[in-house]
Amino acid sequence: MEMETLLKYEWGVMMPEFIILGVATILSLIDLFMPKDRNRRPLALFALTGVVVALVSLLSLLSVDVTSILGDTFRLDSFAKAFKVLLFLGGALVLLLSLHYEPQEGLLYRGEFYYLFLTALLGAMMMASSGDLITLFVGLELLSISSYILVGLRKKYALANESALKYVISGGIATAITLFGMSYIFGFTGTTNIKEIAQYLNETVDLGHQYVLALAFFLTLIGLSFKLAAAPFHMWAPDVYQGAPTPVTAFLSVVSKTAGFVIVLRLLVSVFAQIPAEGSNSPSMLLSLQDYIAFLAAVTMILGNTIALKQRNVKRMLAYSSIAHAGYVLVAFATLSMFMFDAVWFYLLAYLLMNFGAFAILQVVSAQSQSEDIQVFAGLYKRSPMMAVAMAIFLLSLAGIPGTAGFIGKVNIFLGAFVTEPAHYVLAAIMIATTVVSYVYYFGIFVQMFFRPVEDKRKIEWPIGIIVVVAVCAFGTILFGLFPSIAYDFLGQFDHFSDFLQ
Repeated sequence: MEMETLLKYEWGVMMPEFIILGVATILSLIDLFMPKDRNRRPLALFALTGVVVALVSLLSLLSVDVTSILGDTFRLDSFAKAFKVLLFLGGALVLLLSLHYEPQEGLLYRGEFYYLFLTALLGAMMMASSGDLITLFVGLELLSISSYILVGLRKKYALANESALKYVISGGIATAITLFGMSYIFGFTGTTNIKEIAQYLNETVDLGHQYVLALAFFLTLIGLSFKLAAAPFHMWAPDVYQGAPTPVTAFLSVVSKTAGFVIVLRLLVSVFAQIPAEGSNSPSMLLSLQDYIAFLAAVTMILGNTIALKQRNVKRMLAYSSIAHAGYVLVAFATLSMFMFDAVWFYLLAYLLMNFGAFAILQVVSAQSQSEDIQVFAGLYKRSPMMAVAMAIFLLSLAGIPGTAGFIGKVNIFLGAFVTEPAHYVLAAIMIATTVVSYVYYFGIFVQMFFRPVEDKRKIEWPIGIIVVVAVCAFGTILFGLFPSIAYDFLGQFDHFSDFLQ
C-alpha cells in the first residue's frame, strides 16, 4: 500500500486502540527493565490510566459518522462504539480488582498480568470494530492467547496449571471449528470482507447452496459457543473459572463473554441474516435456523442453573451462573426481535455490574479465609454489614429481582420473545422457570450471610480498589434498575444500530 494512501485514512477513529497498544508496550518495557524486587502494583494504576484515557477518546468519537478504513477491515459504527464502552468499563474494573489481588503462594508475574490483559482487551476491541473475517479472527486470537496465559499466571498453583491446560485445549478446538466455518464462507464468496459477503449472499437463492451455508453457520456457531461457555460446550468453564486468579475469572465471565457476543452479532447476524432461505420471498436463513439457536439457549439455561444447585465452591457456582446468563442472552439472539441489539447491550451492562461486584466481594472474603467454600460467607452481615448489603444487591440482580438492573435486562429479553411472529412461548417459559431455579443457589449465599453464625470473627478490611469496584457496581445496579432510561438514552444516540451494515 502506498504511503499517500495510508496518510489519507482517518486514523483518529483508531485512537482508543492506539492508546491501549501504546500503554501495553510501555508496560512490557517497564516490567522488563524494572528490578525484580520492586513492587509491580503501580503498573496497575498506569494501565488503569490508559484504559480511562482510551475511554475518553472513544467518547469523543461518539458523534463521528460511520467510518471505515484499511479497505473496510476496520469500522467505527454504532455497534463498535456501544460495545467498546462495555469493554472499557469492564477493563477498568478488572484492573482495580487486580490491584489488591494477592494469592496465598504470591504472584511472581504480576507485571505480566497488566500488559497481557491490555492485549486481550485490544483483541476484544478489534473484534468490535472488525469489518473483515481476517481482522475478526486476529482479534479473537489476540484475546484468546492472552487469556490462556492469564489463566495459568499462578504457576505454583496446581489447579491453575490444570485450568490453563484445559482452556488451551478447548480454546484451540473451538478456534479450529470457528475457522473451519469461516473457510466455507470465504470459499463460497471469494472474499473476507463482511459487507461484501453479505451483499454477495443476498443474491444467492439456489437451494443447493443452502446446505453448504447452513453447515458454515453451524460450524461457526459451535466454535463461538465454546467462547460463550454455552451448553453443551461449557465443560471447560467451571474448572477454568475456579483455577484462574479471581480478576481473570471476572474478566473471562464478563469482558471475554461480551467479546464473544460481539463476534456472534457482528458475523452471524450481518452475514446469515442476508441469505434467503429457499427463495427471494422467503425469510432469511438466520430466521429459518432460529429454532436451533433457541434449543441451544434452552439447554444452556437449564444445565447452567441446575448444575449450579450442587456447587459448594462459590467460584464454580458463579461459573455455572455465567453459563446460565449466556443462555439468557442467547434467548435475545434466538428471537431476533427488532429490540435484539438493545436488549443484549443492556443485559451485558447489567451483568457486568452485578458480576464484577460479586467477584470483588468474593476476592476479599476468600483471601482472608483462604477458601472459596460457601461457608466463608457465614455471618458476613455481623463482620461487615456494608459488604453483606452490597453482596445482597448483586445477588438480587443476578436473580432478576425487581428494582435491579438484572431484572430490567431479563424483562427486556423476556418481552422480546413475544414481539416476533410466531412468539417464542416455550423459550420464554424456560427462561422464567430456570430463573426461579436460580433463586435457590443465589439465596443460599443470602442464608449464609444473614442467618448463619459467625465462624471467623475477624473484621474484613476493604482495600481502596475493592471499595471503588463495589461502590460503582452497586450504584450502577440500583440506578439502572430504577432508571433504565438513563442507559437507553445513551444507547439511543446510536440510532438503534441502524448503520450496522452501511
